[in-house]
Amino acid sequence: MAQTITGDPLPSWNEGTNKQTIINFVENVTDPENPNYVAPELRIATFDNDGTLWAEKPMYFQAAFSLSRIRELAPKFPEWKDKQPFKAVLENDQDYLANITVNELLEIAMVTHAGMSQKEFEQEAKEFLDTAKHPRFNQLYKQVIYQPMLELLTYLQNKQFKTYICSGGGLDFIRLFSEEAYDIAPENVIGSNIFKTYEIVSNHSQFIRQPQLIEPINDKAGKPVNIERFIGKKPMLAVGNSDGDIEMMQYTVIEHQPSLALLLHHDDEIREYRYTKGTEKALELAKEYNWKVISMKQDFKQVFSFTSE
Repeated sequence: MAQTITGDPLPSWNEGTNKQTIINFVENVTDPENPNYVAPELRIATFDNDGTLWAEKPMYFQAAFSLSRIRELAPKFPEWKDKQPFKAVLENDQDYLANITVNELLEIAMVTHAGMSQKEFEQEAKEFLDTAKHPRFNQLYKQVIYQPMLELLTYLQNKQFKTYICSGGGLDFIRLFSEEAYDIAPENVIGSNIFKTYEIVSNHSQFIRQPQLIEPINDKAGKPVNIERFIGKKPMLAVGNSDGDIEMMQYTVIEHQPSLALLLHHDDEIREYRYTKGTEKALELAKEYNWKVISMKQDFKQVFSFTSE
């Protein structure tokens, strides 16, 4: 359950226009006396995960999870030595891996874990999440989470918002840590997914992962499609960080008031990373749609719960 907030609901945010815009929005839509009041059942907030709730550099964390598996399987797939993104993994091409796409990430996740049971996948993924550390911050990957975003989630949850993750990453992977990390139940995770078959063996039921993705992939235009499919209500608050979140944020604000979209801009190379690749179009559209661009450097008093400087 979300912790009760007393005093400043966003203590890791610097005072300024963006922080005040968020607070004003939340207070207005939850005040029964305010003309912008919204009933709790319609208070839907969707958050991207990679680069929005936790870091995504030097590569997607789920890609890091799959790397050892690629090397393990490589002898069975000699064609990988000439095929991207597998070639980059086998050659340890860090420049390529730093810019791996969502589609490539999903291809890796699909191929490396096809044929195993869901239980086997979860055991392997949990071991990774409980032991693997970020190469720069020397913290478990599942702890490299933005403290200001955790505070925003808690603030919304205390104000009776239903908070969802809407990520291009693998659904099954995110569900393993979403409740512990974000207080977001597994059923409130929307992600890219693969086909599974159901079978009973020796009186035990199991799901077997298949090498086929379920369309649409939960990225770009796939995000609003899957939000409508799994939630059935339009979000009134959306938070993202890349061009892959454009359609989710458009869906949230177009012909929908009150609404708010936040775009996290990675511009702090000292405490985290500075980059705009993959966010160029979103930054341009932010002005047109009045999305609030959150500067990590200017708006975040503290980036992580640990010290990264």
